[in-house]
Amino acid sequence: MAEAKDSLKIAAIGDLHVSEDGTSYRSLFGEISQAADVLVLAGDLTDTGKPRQAEMLAEDLRACSIPVVAVLGNHDYESDLVSEISDILRRAGVHLLDGQATEINGVGFVGVKGFVGGFGRRMLGSFGEPAIKAMVAESVNEAIRLENAMRQSRSERTLIVLHYAPTEDTVIGEPLEIYPFLGSSRLAETIDRFKVSAVVHGHAHRGTYEGRTPGGAAVFNVAMHIEKPTGLPYALIEI
Repeated sequence: MAEAKDSLKIAAIGDLHVSEDGTSYRSLFGEISQAADVLVLAGDLTDTGKPRQAEMLAEDLRACSIPVVAVLGNHDYESDLVSEISDILRRAGVHLLDGQATEINGVGFVGVKGFVGGFGRRMLGSFGEPAIKAMVAESVNEAIRLENAMRQSRSERTLIVLHYAPTEDTVIGEPLEIYPFLGSSRLAETIDRFKVSAVVHGHAHRGTYEGRTPGGAAVFNVAMHIEKPTGLPYALIEI
């Protein structure tokens, strides 16, 4: 474990959607290495969940000289090759979190993908057809996995990394009809049981950069196309 720093500067970005179209993030990762201490990737690392796309990302990450923490997103599941993608990224040195915690320079990073379900009083309940109950069960399971990961962390400062949003605040700007598919308040209910420095997520490409959980935890939507205070594709968060 590296020696703790008084503060850690984190660059966070989601929804890279790496594909075979030739787009490279090598220069961006090199720039981030000069601007931050840690790079956080908030899911949808690949466009259609193909191993070749993960290999391309791993190649670009060679330009990154700082630790990389990531979670997967829904696009990374598209081709049902999550194990292969995960292996490629871990071999490239990525701290890929899926219900685990890791510590870098005194800051704990806790990550799960999250899932759908909606927010507040409009959150989907476990009632009716088996398919609806299965969807709610998956949402609950992700919240439980987040809680278990939080209990693994012994750090006084903690960043939670998600793909799906834990609060409605940061999906504002998206069509109301798709809110239930952008995240779940069950994640926020778990987050608010713990002392958390900040939360980052992606997925809501047309959402809002900053919000809070009902308990007051700061939440940042770092999807690549979200306008950020930096004016850059990535956010800079100091913890």
